[in-house]
Amino acid sequence: MRHWPLFQLSLTTPRLVLRLPTLDDLDELGERAAEGIHEDGFMPFLVPWSEAEPAERARSTVQYQFRTWGAFTAADWALELVVVYEGRIVGTQGISGKNFPVTRGVSSGSWLGRRFQGKGIGTEMRTAVLHLAFAGLGATHAVTEAFDDNPASLAVTRKLGYREDGITIYDRRGEPAVSRRFRLFAEDWTEPPGFEIHGLSACLPLFGLDQPTAS
Repeated sequence: MRHWPLFQLSLTTPRLVLRLPTLDDLDELGERAAEGIHEDGFMPFLVPWSEAEPAERARSTVQYQFRTWGAFTAADWALELVVVYEGRIVGTQGISGKNFPVTRGVSSGSWLGRRFQGKGIGTEMRTAVLHLAFAGLGATHAVTEAFDDNPASLAVTRKLGYREDGITIYDRRGEPAVSRRFRLFAEDWTEPPGFEIHGLSACLPLFGLDQPTAS
């Protein structure tokens, strides 16, 4: 798409492809949301959208993607990339930045269909967007956070070398919930083998950047 080159941007890893979704991809992503992301009684998200009925989860997933497309600016951007594993859409990996040319900081968030969890996909897809941030966009740091009762997400974060960066207390469904913040600095990041960025150069102006650091 000539006027929106982000559709040509993709990240490849030893097992995965991450890209902006097509409309068919969104249908399949909605199915993953409808199938379920976590067990009953557990809530990894601040906004409990995953507790809705399956059809509503699917619709809200598609609508969220449309909103991120329309709201994308150099001053406040978010990429919500679908994750393709063995030819199937299995979840979504997000990366976002505010005033990135100045702050050089990104944040990330993700979800993975429940039946695809436990295969190391979560670590691999987070690694892919960190590779985009540090090797592609020239970020100096990346932040993330997860609730104390989400050990799977915390394990991925610690495995990737983030340092703890404090806590935040949120109102989650009317109860206080501790969320742990983490920060990863570029100097602590080792570029992983087998991870590649494709089609980035044409996208750089959309991020407020001029000179490519990767292609």
